[in-house]
Amino acid sequence: MGSPEFAVPSLRALAREYAVVGVVTQPDRPAGRGRGIKPPAVRLEAEHLDLPLIQPEKLTTSAAVQQIQAWAPELIVVAAFGQILRRELLELPAYGCVNVHASLLPRWRGAAPIQAAIAAGDDETGVTIMRMDAGMDTGGILSQERVPIASQDTGGSLSAKLSHLGAELLSTTLKDYLSGNLKPRPQDSSQASRAPILKKEDGLLDLLLPAKVLERRVRAFNPWPGAYIIWEGTRLKIHRAHAEEGEARPATRIVVDAQPALATAQGILALDEVQPAGKKPMRGRAFLLGARGWTD
Repeated sequence: MGSPEFAVPSLRALAREYAVVGVVTQPDRPAGRGRGIKPPAVRLEAEHLDLPLIQPEKLTTSAAVQQIQAWAPELIVVAAFGQILRRELLELPAYGCVNVHASLLPRWRGAAPIQAAIAAGDDETGVTIMRMDAGMDTGGILSQERVPIASQDTGGSLSAKLSHLGAELLSTTLKDYLSGNLKPRPQDSSQASRAPILKKEDGLLDLLLPAKVLERRVRAFNPWPGAYIIWEGTRLKIHRAHAEEGEARPATRIVVDAQPALATAQGILALDEVQPAGKKPMRGRAFLLGARGWTD
């Protein structure tokens, strides 16, 4: 069970080593500027591997549950699926349900752990393989692998790293788990933190925060939900930015070294790459050449 690109390496690893009796992914959704219908990455990979596939709107429908029961899986592996599993599915397989989670649990339980780790300024993150229970990422830990967060990592680049790390860790972990040599250990819930699902409006930058915090958010929210400010009544997307020392009236637009910048509560956020509404991404300096009225 999985949906985005993050889950594809895990599906490939499973298909190489085990009999995958079925794949469950989200329905095709509108995406992109043209809002054309786009299939999830896992659907494309499942079709490439010629695996049985269903795309239920809700996993709670009787048709979805009956199909999964008919497949009679001995184990269900979940990676960034996007829906909650009810107890009847959690208890269906003999070996239960195992989750590939992109954080060092119990830190960053929830739907957006990669973005949360970058935005918080964590030095490292990783992948946890977990035996699922009825809670939100509260199940027992089977294994973990750590990786440093690079200073230029974005949500997209870190997700790509963790997707491959997760597939490798899943492969090695399942061998010990299925043979009975590895038992889940409880999480320390007193150390838990939450990473709730992100919405598009979460990308709006609050210029009353320090520039260093905003720089991390720009990286964390690239590519989704995308950092932005409102300029001339529309969204100006900010793909790359960096924090600098300096002072100006907070929450104002300024120019620093011929580059568009934003004054914050502490420091300056220089905009390295932006995307005005209806246009392609461009360097900040190129944007500034045509951005009359940029400065407040």
